Amino acid sequence: MTSETLSFDVLRIVTKGPGDVSGLMGLIATGKLSAPDIVAVLGKTEGNGGVNDFTREYAVAALREALAPHLTLEPRKVEEKIAFVMSGGTEGVLSPHLTVFVRGVSRDEIQTGDVHASSNKRLSIGIAHSRDFLPEEIGRKPQIDETMQAVHRAMADAGIDDPEDVHFVQVKCPLLTSERIEAAARRGCNTVTTSGYASMGYSRGASALGVAAALGECEGIDERQVLKDWDLFSAVASCSAGIELMHNVVIVMGNAACSTSPFVIGHAVMRDSIDISAVLEALRSVGLGSAAAQSDARLVNVFAKAEASPDGTVRGFRHTMLDDSDVGSTRHARAAVGGLIGGLAGTGAVYVSGGAEHQGPPGGGPVAVIARV
Repeated sequence: MTSETLSFDVLRIVTKGPGDVSGLMGLIATGKLSAPDIVAVLGKTEGNGGVNDFTREYAVAALREALAPHLTLEPRKVEEKIAFVMSGGTEGVLSPHLTVFVRGVSRDEIQTGDVHASSNKRLSIGIAHSRDFLPEEIGRKPQIDETMQAVHRAMADAGIDDPEDVHFVQVKCPLLTSERIEAAARRGCNTVTTSGYASMGYSRGASALGVAAALGECEGIDERQVLKDWDLFSAVASCSAGIELMHNVVIVMGNAACSTSPFVIGHAVMRDSIDISAVLEALRSVGLGSAAAQSDARLVNVFAKAEASPDGTVRGFRHTMLDDSDVGSTRHARAAVGGLIGGLAGTGAVYVSGGAEHQGPPGGGPVAVIARV
């Protein structure tokens, strides 16, 4: 697609619940959005973000059913055309919402703004799907390799040749359930773990290392390093595990010369959950400061990963997120990072996903910003 001129629109739509598609349907009904042009939808839903968070599946099902008539497809076929990634958990000030990416919208002439991105490169989005995984492949080499290949296909779809132009790679990956673990055992195969909750980390970690391999951030990755070697990570990967699929959905976001979009994307890497300087750096990379972000309509959305530091400390001070038996550590982390970013962005409708295994340094994670030029 590198010879084509691409154009993208990005819309943030608030939702009243995981099954609420009224905002999206309203835009389609008024002609402000064309359903066939939708390429991806990222959503935050108000579930627990765990193995039994069915708000993600519910949200995808609602979107499939609503969009199917507009695409003249059966609902189950809609996911082959549009990449859906639902991230559960809107703790603290985080607000449920959808971010809709549209390709093929005609645009007026774009004015050059004060951004750090190359002046002739604009936001471009590419999507790809891996094959379905067997339960015993999750968290292991097949998932790493398949993710790497899917990232390359998504980059080609976006018309992005240089890995340096990739600023965020969103992956939706599967997890293990007792039924899936038992199915593998009946075939004489062992899964990477027998814990459904632990499998989410393995799946996210293997997927993130697949992104790192695709972009040349890490080389010679061995599956035994997943959740073991924390020196290996991607600075742009964001992986979310869910029960609703058995393959990886990959969305590559970057800036491309072939795009005429009025938006740009930039990113930085948080070294821990209170790294405000990294968020400010990400905002500046697209021409925004913290004060501007709170009042400037140019800000579209902020995307970030969050996790409780695995060593039990944040800048030398002990935290209790890993020891709380009532609230999972990923929920603590989402609330903390969501509050930090929400305060700078002036809104809780930001995309913060928990569980950042190999997605940024331990305890940290990538943060990306999309803004209108």
